[in-house]
Formats: sequence, structure tokens, C-alpha cells
Amino acid sequence: MATAQLSVQDQIRQLEGARKLVLGNANYYTQVIQATLPIIGPSAQVEFRRWGADFLAEAFATPAIPSGQKETLSLVVLETLKLLVEDINQDVLVLRSIIQAAASIFPLALRWIINNSYDTHTWERMTAIKARILRIWDAAPSNVRIVCIKFAQRVVLAQTQSINPEPRRGDLLDISLLMIPPNHPILDAPKLEAEASGLLDRMLGVLQDNSSDALIVDATLNTLSILVRCRPATSNRILNTVLNFNPLKLANSPLTPKTKVLVKSMEKTTRMLLMHLSRRNPQNPQVGRMQQYVERLMRQRTEIFDEGSRKRAPPEQADGLDPKRQRTGTVSSHPQVEIIPLKPGPHSLADVFSFTSNEGLRNFNVGDNVPAALAAKISVTTIARIDPQLLDRAIQGVRDRLTALYEAQPEPINPETSPLDVEEDEDDYEPDYYAAEDTEQILNKLDSSPSDESRELDKPALGGLALPTFHLPPPPTLNPDQATKVGQGSITRVFSTMRTLEDPAVKKPKAGINRLAASTYDRDSWITVITRLATRANAGVDNVPEDDEDTKGCLPTVRLSDSIRERLFNYVLEDFRKRIEVAVSWLSEEWYNDEVQKRSASAAPFPHDVPVHYEKWALRLLDGFIPYLHSQDKVLTRFLSELPELNQAIFSRVKTLCRDPSLVNLALTSLYYLVMMRPPVRDLALDAIQDIWTDYEDARPMAAKYLQRWRPGFIEAAQQALSSNEGSVGTGATAVVT
Repeated sequence: MATAQLSVQDQIRQLEGARKLVLGNANYYTQVIQATLPIIGPSAQVEFRRWGADFLAEAFATPAIPSGQKETLSLVVLETLKLLVEDINQDVLVLRSIIQAAASIFPLALRWIINNSYDTHTWERMTAIKARILRIWDAAPSNVRIVCIKFAQRVVLAQTQSINPEPRRGDLLDISLLMIPPNHPILDAPKLEAEASGLLDRMLGVLQDNSSDALIVDATLNTLSILVRCRPATSNRILNTVLNFNPLKLANSPLTPKTKVLVKSMEKTTRMLLMHLSRRNPQNPQVGRMQQYVERLMRQRTEIFDEGSRKRAPPEQADGLDPKRQRTGTVSSHPQVEIIPLKPGPHSLADVFSFTSNEGLRNFNVGDNVPAALAAKISVTTIARIDPQLLDRAIQGVRDRLTALYEAQPEPINPETSPLDVEEDEDDYEPDYYAAEDTEQILNKLDSSPSDESRELDKPALGGLALPTFHLPPPPTLNPDQATKVGQGSITRVFSTMRTLEDPAVKKPKAGINRLAASTYDRDSWITVITRLATRANAGVDNVPEDDEDTKGCLPTVRLSDSIRERLFNYVLEDFRKRIEVAVSWLSEEWYNDEVQKRSASAAPFPHDVPVHYEKWALRLLDGFIPYLHSQDKVLTRFLSELPELNQAIFSRVKTLCRDPSLVNLALTSLYYLVMMRPPVRDLALDAIQDIWTDYEDARPMAAKYLQRWRPGFIEAAQQALSSNEGSVGTGATAVVT
């Protein structure tokens, strides 16, 4: 029996489950996007299209996906985006999210075309999407026009020149015209720059026309800051337009509540933009104009909105005097607050701090009616704006009340001097029948009684105002897995900090072997800290066998050092050509740690094997970046020449390059460099060249040239062996024919 088809709500619920999966682990984005594209296509129901458009916009905006992976995914989704955006009856929410995704994809598509000029179909799709968005810009609803402005900003950023002198070695996200070679067959840099200039004028047209649409104005102003910062060539045009814009123009019309909100929004956005630009670049020659504009804007805003609060009507005359005659008596400049003394009896802490006589306000429970965050915000704002003299007067009133309550407390009863709780009529006590205490008994009793100081300390606290002593509970004990999870969180924050640090513009010379590691707090220092945490932090601890009963349960299931190594591996492979120094530094630390651990294990009373990490991670790095090498790459030669130790396993990885005829020259050149510059591994490198000569026939001419100098006997013996083999094969074939 066929299963019943799921409802739309159930299918959306399943898609949300896939979304939660990728939010927890970004490695699944590729599989989920490829699996959901057929579901969210142009012919799908509007609920699926809305979910798919939001998901794509979120996926290409998240920093969790590496830039290279986003570039690959953009090629997969471009056709779907083109079909969705070209539908004239498309849902507004779908259109908005599609344009958001296109804004994130446009720079990635441009970089792909720069590096792969043969892929004309991808650029045609991106151009069609851009043309469609620019056509619907002016006639679309406000929420769609806002994302169109964001798309135009990304186009202007990508189609203008960057301030980075070497765009191919700088920030991967800063894509500009400088990356386009002069002879590119598809992209015409001057034409693209002219288009970007026209788009910028179109964006600024909203400000030049003094538009009263606050949403569009605020959206435009919010996109200008990054343009001024990253594209200085556009800063003068943008600043002149902003300084000529009047956000208070709408105040000339009747000020309705809606108009007030719109004017205040545009004024605040304009003011914050100029203040941000002046603080970020104090050397800008237009800082003076920006400061004068901000001061004039604030003054005009005060004149418009604070006029009603500054003019007060005269007080009503209740004594029958002429209302035109004002009282001219001296009025106290100090603020007054009425503080009523508390009535006798017990009082709570709220009674002490309450000055109002309104029972409704006194019985109002803030905790039950106002959220804690809102109450805290209101309290901070009120205290910041209150008159200092009024606050001092209120504090003094609270102190007076507390003093009065303390003095009104009854004195503690001394059991030695207090009368007995019996009626006088029934008291037949006759003191004359008992002998009075002598002096020695009185002195003994005084010596054994508590001192005056202890009595003062033991005074009972105020009944209604006493606060109990609060002790924080002890922190829970972390098990090894929890401690490892916390450590991984710290390492994640360190990596995120390291990614935000840029490479220095000028390479500093190495300080030598006597330098202090990680003393400058730059990216190199953080890399040193990370690599030593991976190699040295758990040195010696990893040697404990896992099947030891005494240590079972005391060690985490995932070692923190292995987690750091995995993150370092991924960090290097994200951009291995730029981060090859990180790889060499890390592997040098691994090799040093392995050697120290081996020496310590051999010198121990009970020698034992220690885990080695250098060879494992060196081979993983080679396997990771070898598939992406091209014939002009120098990174392999540099990597092999700077590694602290080379062995047969590493050379076997290099020999696999000769499977691709275009990489034979790269492999042999790298090996020959080791023969010339690293004598300790010369024999291993020559053995690898011999194996290449034997296994790969296409590489024999070049390999023979190197072997002829260093091992001429091998070439002669190998040629004789080949000749004899060919002769024997020919003889056998003749015999068979006969």
C-alpha cells in the first residue's frame, strides 16, 4: 500500500530539521542545498519557495562556510535563482530573499569568471539576474527596494578598484576590478567601472532628491559607510551628497506622530553615519564639515522637537489676582521632595524607600508586570537623567528613616536583670531570707559574662530589614568530556580571533633563535600559541594506554590536542598557498615534540612507545593540497625544502604527481631542488627520481637528464636491461610465429 503523501506543514517541518542540521555542522550545507534545489524550484508551492529562498540567503551570508565552498555552491544555485527572479508573478517574500542571496553571490561569481574565463554560461546567468534586479528596483515594494539597494552596493564594491595593492594575496572577500587581468576575454574593466559609477549615482539619487521615504533613505545611508571605507575613490562624491541632504525637510509639513518618527529616524541615521566616518578617519579633510553639519543638525532638531517642552503655560491663579501679573517672589533653586516620616511599627524594605503616598503606586509590583530587562533599562535611564540634588535629598531621606528605625528598636533584654514573668500578688519572695552575693561571686560572674564588644556584635538585626546571608553554591565538577568541550570552545574563539587579523603589510624580519615567541599579539603570535597548544600542552599525557583500568573514565574520549590539530589542518587547507608558513611552523613543532618524547621514553626506567604525529599530519597535508597544484606552483618546492624531516612516505606522495603529464616537471624540479640544496636527503630524492624514471615513461627524458649527472651508471644499466628485455620478447614472438 502506498504511503500517504505528507502535508505541506509536515514537509516544511522536515526541511526545518535539515536547516537545524546545517546550523550545527556547516559541512552538510553542500548536500542539503543540492537535495533541496528540486523542491524549491519555480514550479514549487509558495511555502516551499519562501523557505528555500530564505535558506539560500542564509547559507550564502553565513561565515561558517569557507569562501571557496561558497564559490562552488554559487555555480549550483545560479540557474534556480535566475528562474525565480525572472518570474513576473513571483511572491514578494521570495523575491526579497532571492535578491539577498544574489547580493552575496555576485562577488563570488565575478571571482569565478576572473579565474575561469571559459565559463561564459555562468556569467550570462549572473548578468541576467543583475539586469532583472535593476529593472524592478524603482517599482518594487519597500521591502524589496531595500534589498535592491544592498545588491547595488555589492555590485559597486565588486566593480570598482580596491585599496589593496595585491588583491590576489589580500582579503579573499575584497573582490574588485584590480583582480581582472587586462586581456580578459569576457570582463571589460572600464565598462564595469562605468556601470558601477552609474549605480552609485542611482543610489545617491534618493538623497539628492531629499526623499521623504524613511525606509529607503535609511537603507541607502546604511550602505554608504563600507563604500567610503573600502573604496576611497567614491568618498568625496558620497560625502558631498550626504552633507547636502536635509533629513529634517519633512518637518516643514504638519508634524503628525508618524511624521515625527520618520524625521527622527532619518536625522539619527544621517548623524550616526557622519559621526562614525569622522571617528574612523580623523585625517579626512572633510571632518570639519561633517562636525559642523552634525552640530547644526542637532541644533535644528532641538528647535523643532523640544519647542513644546521648553514653553510652559503660566500657572493658574487661585487667589483671585490678576492672571497677567506673575509672582516675582524668590523661588528656591533646589528641587524639593516630600519625605514623610514612617509611622511606628514594623516596616518592610519597600516602605523605607517609598516616598509616594499613592496606595496604587505603593502596591504596584514591578516584578510581576514589567520584564526585568525593561525595568533595568528604565531605571538606568531615569538615574542618569535625574537631578543630582534631588537624588542626594532622597538618599538622605532614606538614611534618616533607617536611623529612626534603628533607634526605635527596643533594647535587648538582659536575663540577669529582667523581672520574672509572674504577678506581684503571687510573689512571696523575701530577699531578706537569702544571703546576698559577696564581692568575689560578683567578680566571677562578670569575668564569665560576654564583653561589651561581643554584645554589640550580637545585637539583633532589624526585624523587617534584615537580609539573610547568601552563599554561592560550589561550582559543579567537570568530567573529562565536559572539560574538553570547554577547551574546544576556547580554541574556537582563538581561531576566530586569528581569522580577523590581517597579514602585516610589511613583512618583519625574523628575530632569530633567541626571540620570545608570541610577544607581539599579531597573527603569527596566535599561530605560535595554537601550534604549541596542539603539540606541547598534552605532551606525555597521550602516552597513557586507553585500556588501563586505573585511567579509564579519567581521560576524555576526544583529545583536545587532536581537535586543535584538525582545526589547524582545515585552516591551512582553506588557503594553502597563502598559509604554507603556518603548515611548516606547525609541522616543525610536531617533529620537535616527537623527538623529545622519543628521547624521554628511551631514558625512562621502563621504555615504551610514544605516539608520533609529524609523519601523519605531513602526509595528510600533502594529500590535501596535491590535487590542487598546477604546473607553475612553487608551493610544493617550498614545502618540501622547509620540512624538518623527509622520508620514503613523503617522497611516495610526490611521485604520484607524475600520473598527470602536466605535473611531471613540477615533481622532478622539486626533487632536484632537494638533491642540490639538502644533502642529507639527496639519496632519498635520487631514489625517487629513479623510481619515476622506471614507472613513468613520459618522465624519462627529464629524469634521465638529472640522473645522468648524479647516477650515470643507473641510466646505462637500465637501458641495457630494457634492450635485453626487448630482444627476449622479440625472440619469443619469432618462435611462436614459426
